[in-house]
Amino acid sequence: MKKTEAGSADSQKQVIIATGRRKTATARVYLRPVGRGRFFVNGKKWDVYFTTPVQKSLVIEPLEKAGLENSVDVKVRVNGGGITGQAGAIRLGLARAIVSIKEELSHLFKKERFLTRDPRAKERKKYGQKGARKRFQWTKR
Repeated sequence: MKKTEAGSADSQKQVIIATGRRKTATARVYLRPVGRGRFFVNGKKWDVYFTTPVQKSLVIEPLEKAGLENSVDVKVRVNGGGITGQAGAIRLGLARAIVSIKEELSHLFKKERFLTRDPRAKERKKYGQKGARKRFQWTKR
């Protein structure tokens, strides 16, 4: 999370940059505090990029809880993982960016678990085994 000034000291130019991760997905969230509610993910509108209602609600939830749906502009670059992992990564990055603007929301976001990185990831395959847990079949003779 860092604040950058691009160009002059205008509040229009201020952009908050935050990173979110989930599984193997990584999201770079660029949040402009003064905006009109535009939200783009990889150059597409967010509701076009995410198709299922679960993914849409996951992504927009931090903005709704903060009441900033129509007052900030968000641009996200996300790569890696699947579409659900990307939605979780965006949620974490967006929550971190919002907290850097409004620190009084930190307690609410922690209670809602928006600021907690989900540590679950695919378990690696071990040598001498068929998969992460599955063994090769044992034969007595």
